[in-house]
Amino acid sequence: MRIKTPKELEELQAAYATQLDRQKSKVLVCAETGCVACGSLEVYDRLVEVLEDRGLDVCIELKGEQGDSKGDHVGVKKCACHGLCEIGPLVVIEPGGYFYTKVKVEDCEDIVDRTLVGGKPVERLMYQMDGKVYQTQHEIPFYKNQTFVARAMYGPIDSESIDEYIAKGGYSAFSKAVFSMTPEAIRQEIFDSGLRGRGGGGFPAGRKWQQVARQKEEKRYVVCNGDEGDPGAFMDRSFMEGNPHAILEGMLIAGLATGADEGYIYVRAEYPLAVKRLELAIGKATEKGLLGEKILGSGFDFKIHINKGAGAFVCGEGSALTVSIEGNRGFPRTKPPRTVEQGLFGKPTVLNNVETFVNVPLIIKNGTDWFKSVGTEKSPGTKAFAITGNISNTGLIEVPMGARLRQVIYDIGGGVKGGRSFKAVQIGGPSGGCLTNEHMELPLDFDSLSKAGAMVGSGGLVVMDDTACMVEIARFFMHFTRNESCGKCVPCREGTKRMLEIMDRIVAGKGTLEDLDLLEELSETITAAALCGLGKTAPNPVKSTLRYFRDEYLAHVVDKKCPANICEKLKTLVINKDKCKGCTKCSKVCPAEAITGVVKEPFVIDQSKCTKCFACISSCTFGAIEEGK
Repeated sequence: MRIKTPKELEELQAAYATQLDRQKSKVLVCAETGCVACGSLEVYDRLVEVLEDRGLDVCIELKGEQGDSKGDHVGVKKCACHGLCEIGPLVVIEPGGYFYTKVKVEDCEDIVDRTLVGGKPVERLMYQMDGKVYQTQHEIPFYKNQTFVARAMYGPIDSESIDEYIAKGGYSAFSKAVFSMTPEAIRQEIFDSGLRGRGGGGFPAGRKWQQVARQKEEKRYVVCNGDEGDPGAFMDRSFMEGNPHAILEGMLIAGLATGADEGYIYVRAEYPLAVKRLELAIGKATEKGLLGEKILGSGFDFKIHINKGAGAFVCGEGSALTVSIEGNRGFPRTKPPRTVEQGLFGKPTVLNNVETFVNVPLIIKNGTDWFKSVGTEKSPGTKAFAITGNISNTGLIEVPMGARLRQVIYDIGGGVKGGRSFKAVQIGGPSGGCLTNEHMELPLDFDSLSKAGAMVGSGGLVVMDDTACMVEIARFFMHFTRNESCGKCVPCREGTKRMLEIMDRIVAGKGTLEDLDLLEELSETITAAALCGLGKTAPNPVKSTLRYFRDEYLAHVVDKKCPANICEKLKTLVINKDKCKGCTKCSKVCPAEAITGVVKEPFVIDQSKCTKCFACISSCTFGAIEEGK
């Protein structure tokens, strides 16, 4: 059915909403990449099969006006990410909010018979922490301490259903914008809301839209950045897989506000499920007349294309992304002119990331005051973060801008895994920086993080415990940025290479105090002279660890020791005299002839000759060769 007027959209919303209301029970199966990899789609199929075997009226697709008006249904849905990715597949039963973890195909009969038919929980599948069983999702501290806005947009709906999105009010914000607001009023609403770009730098979205609208060129574009190349980040992927229509609606409103009639979503090909859901959403929206020509009977035309990137980190930078869409190698452009002036195909371009567009329909629908009621004065709204690393609860979260690091790490994340001590968190990916115990009360907003030498970035949070070597962590991220440098500008191409060489020397026990000074000098030079934002922020992991963990660098270059005993070349190998049988195997495999001794008596290792190749460890059948303290 093609929707031709706002009234038809309202009527269809009412019809679909009636169908949803008849679903007295809902089975919400997480159908995003993490849970899909663990078998959630097989669980979904089996649940539908068991429900039908029990004679229950299963609803997996809304029927609108043509739906049967009698009887209640059980709605089974492929839903957006539930957040606790580590313990999937996750299944939630409504009403009641029963939260089941690590669900297997063989658990489906129990879930149907005991919960959906019998009304009782299956406790063996429920979330447990510190010996306590949590029956409902809302009781679990991980969820209880979050604030859901963007991720809860229009409630738990089927990720592949445009009908359920419409039933919950989807596309009504666009309808309001096109029929009740002028483009100027839309831009002003976004500007007044204080919405800042959720992809990194936090540039005000409304100001960007106004800059595009001021350009003399008639042809303009809207581009959604879904590249998300930061290690440990998967927020944008979750939005694209879980609620693709929210992104399309946000892009529609942006096009209306800036005079654009065409949009592109740039998503890496490594996200096949996100690509599939976006393609499905675009197809369904086009069928219903919510994309294409004369949308909802207005004079507004808008079409959206998907462009799949090859996974280059630099293509997360705006100008490199647009160059890639054009079919060229993803090199950043010199600025000015900026993307708002000459972006995609040389035309003025609105470029925002996925999460930014998701917030747009909410602001248009609920108003500026509503949006600014959460977050801080200069950073309103919420932010999605991905927590990974040495944390008890890994997964996807949403908190108000300005939430404290302590709240995220302990109240939501459940503290450091295994009862170990918290040491640091890398925030914002390779372009970000490290936060430490002294930052526990630091507000997680754009300005506060910038002052601390870090950044929100895309929202990745990699937590490290007291066993981590911060020098090796910095070397790892520098290795990543060196490999991902596009090579266009000398400061980034050569500077990151030299910084990595120094870091390699330090972890190998060959560093000097002069190397630390050179690292700082190179960091400042690259930051000042690199062509694009990714190059300018490439030294951040080294800069922040030098700032907060200088004692570890000094231990590596002065004492030639790794305090965390992580760096291989700084480990000391010794032979335990009580275990050594004098069999000579270790001395025979040592390429440096560092092991000597008399047959049938304990051998010794000459530390000045040992190259830390560890061949001796694998050759010793008595476990006599150990790492020294």
